[in-house]
Amino acid sequence: MVMSGYIEQMDTVVIDVLKEIGNIGAGNAATALAKMINKKVDMNVPKVNVLDFAEVPELLGGAENQVCGIFFKIEGDIDGSIMFVLNIEDALALVSLLMPRDDNTLDEFTFSALKEIGNILSGSYISSLSGLTNLNIKISIPSIAVDMAGAVLSVPAIEFGQVSDKILIIENEFIELQEDDSVRGFFFLVPDLDSYDTLFGSLGIQI
Repeated sequence: MVMSGYIEQMDTVVIDVLKEIGNIGAGNAATALAKMINKKVDMNVPKVNVLDFAEVPELLGGAENQVCGIFFKIEGDIDGSIMFVLNIEDALALVSLLMPRDDNTLDEFTFSALKEIGNILSGSYISSLSGLTNLNIKISIPSIAVDMAGAVLSVPAIEFGQVSDKILIIENEFIELQEDDSVRGFFFLVPDLDSYDTLFGSLGIQI
């Protein structure tokens, strides 16, 4: 998740609230993924870190590492965007969990499957956020990009770079227990400037 200039002022209470949102959202996402692939899926405890934005590409293997980003616009009581980012290997592994096949390459089938998976996982997070805040939040249809990490991350960087140089990230690792396969992905939530007061106010937090 990405926060604004508020992030420099956030105390442990705010961080704990955001971690709780991340935990609930991740649990719902794991349940949704298990239903989608019809297999048991476990989930490691989500990692919530505050980093300098310049450090984020290294988390994804370096600025020139190829990654897959699935983007959604957020509308309703808060506006902004959400992005789910995976390394190419993890993206292909996630698709293979859903639909094992011989030709495990990036093609239109893969992109379609990733959009659907991203839609379900991101929708789980937004539903959790909406449930905790009592805010009406909807996400758009997904779009997808495969590019170097630096280029893919430039989308949220442009949106929040005018506001802060810090970023709050929720990292999830999903494990398909029967095969002991794991997939690691990163969620970034970028509300627009006017949405921060609404978001924090709904959680009873005044900064």
